Amino acid sequence: MVEEDRLRRNWDDLLQELRVSQAGVQILTGFLLTVPFTNRFEELTAPQEWIYAVAVVGSVITTSLVVAPVAFHRLLFRENARPWLVAAGNRCAQAGLIALALTVSAVLVLVFDVVFGDLAGLLVGASALALFGLLWGAVPALLGRRHRR
Repeated sequence: MVEEDRLRRNWDDLLQELRVSQAGVQILTGFLLTVPFTNRFEELTAPQEWIYAVAVVGSVITTSLVVAPVAFHRLLFRENARPWLVAAGNRCAQAGLIALALTVSAVLVLVFDVVFGDLAGLLVGASALALFGLLWGAVPALLGRRHRR
């Protein structure tokens, strides 16, 4: 029963974390899907259109990754598959965070490219990726290492 309780807590924690990211990802995806219907979309250069396309695809991939654990659970909830659900949900959440970091960075590249030029877009996009890597990767890795000692 101890293992089942741990798995239940892990699953509940995972779902709560996914709720936080799902809202932002879905808003971002919805926003990106409306952009082509604005007047200024026609002013984008070919490279900017490609950056936009990459951001939209990234947003859809991110959405699929952060919603997948819910679909897994819905299809398998009576199958006693909680160990698999927790492991697969964790992998999807981690991949979803990576996809989210890449997508948000692509959106920043596009926005700053349109407003300030391509160099500004690249600098801001790279800075965002570095920030995500630091906060979502390096800091937890360092703290985890310290905690294990």
